[in-house]
Amino acid sequence: MTSETKYKLVAFYSLAILFIIANGFIIIKEESFLFNLVPVALIVFFAIFLALDKILLFSVFLVPLSVPLRTFYPDLDFNIDLPTEPIFVAILIVFILKQLLDRDFDKSVGKHPISIAIYIYLGWRFATVLTSSMPLVSIKYFLASLWFIVPFFFLLSQVFRKEKNIIKYFWLYTIPFCGIITYTFIKHAARGFSQASANYVMNPFYNDHTSYGAMLAMFIPVLVGFLFNKELKTYLRAISGIVLLYFVVAIIFSYTRAAWISLFGALGVYLVLRFKINYKYVITSVIIIVGLFFTFQDKIFFSLEQNKQDSSTNLKEHVRSISNVATDASNLERINRWNCAIRMFKEKPIFGWGPGTYQFKYAPFQFSYEKTIISTNAGDMGNAHSEYLGALSESGLIGMLSFVFMAVVIFITAVKNYIRAPSYSLKVITASTIAGLTTYLLHGFMNNFLDTDKAAIPFWGFAAIIVAVDVYFIRQKTSVETDKKNAE
Repeated sequence: MTSETKYKLVAFYSLAILFIIANGFIIIKEESFLFNLVPVALIVFFAIFLALDKILLFSVFLVPLSVPLRTFYPDLDFNIDLPTEPIFVAILIVFILKQLLDRDFDKSVGKHPISIAIYIYLGWRFATVLTSSMPLVSIKYFLASLWFIVPFFFLLSQVFRKEKNIIKYFWLYTIPFCGIITYTFIKHAARGFSQASANYVMNPFYNDHTSYGAMLAMFIPVLVGFLFNKELKTYLRAISGIVLLYFVVAIIFSYTRAAWISLFGALGVYLVLRFKINYKYVITSVIIIVGLFFTFQDKIFFSLEQNKQDSSTNLKEHVRSISNVATDASNLERINRWNCAIRMFKEKPIFGWGPGTYQFKYAPFQFSYEKTIISTNAGDMGNAHSEYLGALSESGLIGMLSFVFMAVVIFITAVKNYIRAPSYSLKVITASTIAGLTTYLLHGFMNNFLDTDKAAIPFWGFAAIIVAVDVYFIRQKTSVETDKKNAE
């Protein structure tokens, strides 16, 4: 044994003994086992340097299984999702350090139109952090958006240079999600699959049935794509069909009406792509529908007010309750939150109240006649229930428009990818990704979850897929073909 090896062994055992002593002292003195996580954290941190792509994909697997720290320590003043968010923070730190040292990030991704749209979105959000009514809340909220976007848009786009990694990404979220569905079914069955219990049986993994349903809806188009992808192996297509059926049953018993609606929207987008309907006709149709709505809005709302069907375990009645704005507490509370967001915007239309502040500031903007049996003034029952109105109230008009602009750029790029995809498999992947994003963006009119890892990782990951397909599968192939022609 060399002297260098002996030195390393002595150092290793010395550190181990020091850790055991310190950990024992903390367990006895503070009655806390959190110090046990230090070696795990160090292993993960060094693994990020050595195998960043594997850590990124592994963290996707952990997302459906993550639970809030308050599940174990309910009296804490702060909350993070374990084990995912500490890993995301470590990845963000490592990325910054590597760029300061190596500057090896792919410039074609950094200069991509979607990346530029994200810079605008983040830039304005940072500006509204500086003017926030609650600076500490907004700083934390902004940093959280960074440790979602940097790993799962910018870094994951590099992992998606290989098509097989895109397939892996989908399955790495879907497989553990199947476990959560099973867990939810077991708890739900014990309560007779009632509509009331559907609101919470997925805890602690998902906050409620709305976020759970939104993610089911987002991955259903992906599973449909796998099922009909002729370039996949037969057994994978068969497994995809079984998992798809499982997801469909799960979304039915989630009683998430917004998720059901979003799937119809995704189907509409797919039909537009499949039959190559001219976008001019689509835009014209949307303008006409919106115009008719505002023209006849009084008659429409009068008709809606005649619907007294509340949420129900009976699926037919539950579907009818979607348009009940007269007595359904869930629908009425949503309208209350939306009205509060609009009133907040009117008071601070330029910079808003600051990212993440809605839930702490909306209470005084409630009107007594709009409150429901589930209304609260405590800021403990969620946010604006809309990605768009939430951004409007927290970051002003430019904040909302920057989010919409980003979504539009993503869609334009995705449609171009679908048209130019060099293989049938990539065409299916692109269509599935567009449809999945459609479900979330439609769901975003009625809920907002991009401040949670459950939704942020799929959303930004899907956007990364669209960029990767454009940069690494379409542009590079076009460049190679051009070089060949020039050589000839």
